[in-house]
Amino acid sequence: MASPIHSAFTPDELLQFESDGYLVARGLLRRDECAAIKAIAQRDLDAIALPVEYEADTHYPGAPPSHDAPGGRTVRRLLHAYERDARLSHCATAPVIAARLGQLLGPRVELAQSHHNCVMTKTPRYSSVTGWHQDIRYWSYQRPELISVWFALGREVIENGCLLVIPGTHKMDLSAERYDAALFLRQDTEENQELISRQKPVELDAGDVLFFHCRLFHAAGKNTTSVTKFSLVYTYHAADNRPLAGTRSSLLPDVPLALGAGSK
Repeated sequence: MASPIHSAFTPDELLQFESDGYLVARGLLRRDECAAIKAIAQRDLDAIALPVEYEADTHYPGAPPSHDAPGGRTVRRLLHAYERDARLSHCATAPVIAARLGQLLGPRVELAQSHHNCVMTKTPRYSSVTGWHQDIRYWSYQRPELISVWFALGREVIENGCLLVIPGTHKMDLSAERYDAALFLRQDTEENQELISRQKPVELDAGDVLFFHCRLFHAAGKNTTSVTKFSLVYTYHAADNRPLAGTRSSLLPDVPLALGAGSK
């Protein structure tokens, strides 16, 4: 990880996160760390090391309709990243990440293994589009106050399907009719179109880390390049914000983080 000088958000950055619902910390991972994690991901992608999610499983626009269709067994996510390799688990719990999460979530923070906890593998030929959504609409916790951390292992730009966000939407409550049956924003209503028009791309370099609120609307396009894009993604919550019993959010044990000075 980077030197201790980069281990905490500044007061201005914290205000920016509060306003926008997301924040990019540049260069938190060294290039050699990115390369090592990417090599692990490429190894597991080549081997289709289970568990994985295929593009066909997503049912996203442009995804193959079944496992047996062309591209149907294209891997979209390498699941259970925390348990795949020590380098991946170290990245999830590294002090430079834990300290920043402590500033955002409080003095006791846990990794949620039941959500994200994966390497996103957006391949060129069969990558699909992810519609506009809030992650919390698929999760079940006492409070809608979780933060996802997205580690760019290479360059992420519009051309290879970087994340798109709508700043400030983590503070919005929308009526149910503005969502489709899969809980994505409908794009056939004027009010949603106006909201989506405010979108911003989050372009990243290898080693940049994006922190974003679980209520922030985000989406992603296709990878139109010739190179697979790899991103490591974890989600965290305050220790007293428990997953609801009997839901998908409670399936796997949470992992406490060791927080040092600097947490709120």
